[in-house]
Amino acid sequence: MPGSDADFAGSDGNERFSDKPSGRVSVSGSFDGSLDESFESSRVVARPSARWSARRSARRGRRAEFPTEPAQSTGEGTPPSTVRDAWAWLALAALGFVGGQVVSYLLLVVVAAANGQLARLQQLTTEVVPPSWVVVTGLIGLWIGFVAACVIASRTRGSGDIRHDLGLEIRPRDIVIGPVIGVLGQLVLLKLLYLPLEHVVSHLDQKLSQPAKHLTGGFPGADLAVIAVLTVVFVPVVEETFFRGLVLRSLLRIFRGAGPVVGTTLAVVSSGILFGLAHFEALQLLGLASFGVVLSVMAYKFGRLGPSIFAHATFNLLAVLSVAFPTGLAR
Repeated sequence: MPGSDADFAGSDGNERFSDKPSGRVSVSGSFDGSLDESFESSRVVARPSARWSARRSARRGRRAEFPTEPAQSTGEGTPPSTVRDAWAWLALAALGFVGGQVVSYLLLVVVAAANGQLARLQQLTTEVVPPSWVVVTGLIGLWIGFVAACVIASRTRGSGDIRHDLGLEIRPRDIVIGPVIGVLGQLVLLKLLYLPLEHVVSHLDQKLSQPAKHLTGGFPGADLAVIAVLTVVFVPVVEETFFRGLVLRSLLRIFRGAGPVVGTTLAVVSSGILFGLAHFEALQLLGLASFGVVLSVMAYKFGRLGPSIFAHATFNLLAVLSVAFPTGLAR
């Protein structure tokens, strides 16, 4: 998560974005389609019966409520429906990020004063393992900024339904898809990315795990359990809604003019880099940005945030476990 990095310890069919109003999308999309339905349709060679055709038309009608990329001539579809709206969303995301940092600091000051630790606040926040109240307060403050940006964007430049506007939807199969990607991201992707640096950076594994230790290491059982729940459950939901919902959708609309391939690539890569930069960790930037790109691809492909939420949660869970049981879980 930005600023505290537990993240790092480490149709076409109806499941993709399209320039046409009827595909499934992550950023401005038709969220009710499914790969299963698409595959089913592709196998039909005989002309369907009138009843089956009616049912298929009804399903298509439901999907059309959330068009993939709204037609420019009408401006209809899932927000942001115009480039101007997209820039407004992106500005709100920036304000939400900065505002979250400010709120986080103000809350820390208030809580530190209440605990009689105000004079030591700067020292406490920079410790390798800060007190648990520092971690929890910092997270809550940051989330306030993130959630506020998403809500304001939806209400001022969207439909007002944040689940619809940002694709906040979870389906049963996401519980399988997400964890698989999360495990591969933490145990395979990061290993491959940092393999060339193992002989260049001394004690690389220890340095890479420092942000996770800062967030979850050294706490007694109860405190560790609370922070682990926040990191594995709440962080993925908030960050995916913010980065893969608000930010990615804004960038997809902004870069749409570059074409379906170039525009989508620019948006996905840009959102991943922003995700990495938001954590303020130089050494971990490569891994976080790369995994951010993976999460953006998932949101783009599946047209909802469910798979990326579970992937992010699994990624964080492995990070927490590697800190809690350093000798019992291989990185």
